Amino acid sequence: MRLMRIGPAGQEKPVVLVDDESYVDVSDLTGDYDAAFFARDGIAALAPVVAERVATGAVHRFGDERVGAPFARPHQILCIGLNYRDHAAETGQAVPDEPILFTKSPNTLVGPHDDVRLPRGGTKTDWEVELGIVVGQRASYLDSPEQALAHIAGYVLVNDVSERAFQMERGGQWSKGKSAETFNPAGPWLVTPDEIADPGALGLWLDVNGTRRQTGSTKEMIFGPAFLVHYLSQFMVLEPGDLINTGTPPGVGMGLRPPVWLAAGDVMELGIDGLGTQRQRVLAPR
Repeated sequence: MRLMRIGPAGQEKPVVLVDDESYVDVSDLTGDYDAAFFARDGIAALAPVVAERVATGAVHRFGDERVGAPFARPHQILCIGLNYRDHAAETGQAVPDEPILFTKSPNTLVGPHDDVRLPRGGTKTDWEVELGIVVGQRASYLDSPEQALAHIAGYVLVNDVSERAFQMERGGQWSKGKSAETFNPAGPWLVTPDEIADPGALGLWLDVNGTRRQTGSTKEMIFGPAFLVHYLSQFMVLEPGDLINTGTPPGVGMGLRPPVWLAAGDVMELGIDGLGTQRQRVLAPR
């Protein structure tokens, strides 16, 4: 299934995508795609109801509704740095022996087509198309990556927007450059694992103002989704609905020569095979 949330910010309702033009409303079954929904295995409960509603014609056509992030604000957003071999090469850094972990403020989460606002005092704002993992069950000290697979609710397209000056030049704290408002567009869909044959073989791309900047494949990931969920569970408790951003392929602004940074008025467009596309306009700082 492909889970979506549509409606004004803060008032989104949960729906299930039928096709590009229509959806099934499931807001009578669950108030939101949130931690409680994932914890009670809400996805499994939705499947037969959605099938019945499609069969009986209880399908709605999309209008001009805003598309929100496909899940509610998570307990935490965890991010993996330098997780693509070719991206590590473009930054001149060694391939890590273990995942590099940093966090991102959960209130950075916005919809896939919402505006991205440059931070006050920022000078080097950058783009990063990434595969996101949404945790489906509480995970702590998992025994193996194979066990971790059962704890993945689905996959999502994310843009891990980054302010490199804050990240690299303000005391070495990556989270400083990752947590400005609007810095984590997600969606349009949360796609359940049964619809993704191999999350390790997905194409990714990102354009800025119509110019292709990033082209890559998750086959270049150093640490795959199952490994990451297992690994992270050894250090912390992963809660239902948590988001894990898994790293970006080459082509970020920081890696270009000379570097290129986002400016007010720019437009980012990005996508991942099977996970849809996003479009964000860049706004000036408040």
